[in-house]
Amino acid sequence: MQKKYISTISRYCLIFSLLFCLTPSPGFSAVKMPSFVLKDVVAGETVASDSFAGNIVLVTFFATWCAPCVLEVPNLIELQNKYVGKGFSVVAISVDQVESDVVAAFVKEKGINYPVLMATDAVLRDFGGVYGLPTSFMVNRDGKVVKRYTGYVDHSVFVKDIKQML
Repeated sequence: MQKKYISTISRYCLIFSLLFCLTPSPGFSAVKMPSFVLKDVVAGETVASDSFAGNIVLVTFFATWCAPCVLEVPNLIELQNKYVGKGFSVVAISVDQVESDVVAAFVKEKGINYPVLMATDAVLRDFGGVYGLPTSFMVNRDGKVVKRYTGYVDHSVFVKDIKQML
């Protein structure tokens, strides 16, 4: 009986954690976007957070093995195409624990048109911890984080939030 009880609790915990990770939960996080200097997986050069100063930035933490992250990629490509000329950029930060060339192959395969950087422990900590994937942060033109999204986010939600800041 005790084994059955523990198994039932385990199933409920798994279901709850999946629902939590797959449900967007916009909210506020740190006031100022943390500074970072990270390696671009395609170009191999470092990219500094201050290179996005004055732009609206959607910083999204993802992994190549994360199904909701992969589902978001076409939407992020579309956002980049539509709003890049208006002072907007998507910046993806991979939390994959593999060499950057594996992530670079993913970027090429998916046709990703925005910067993809490799995360460090420091950047994960500075963004307040990333506990579910994808986790995204909307940063306004003043460099302040105005929203945090945990889990898959519908394209229309990002569009609405971007338009409010343009």
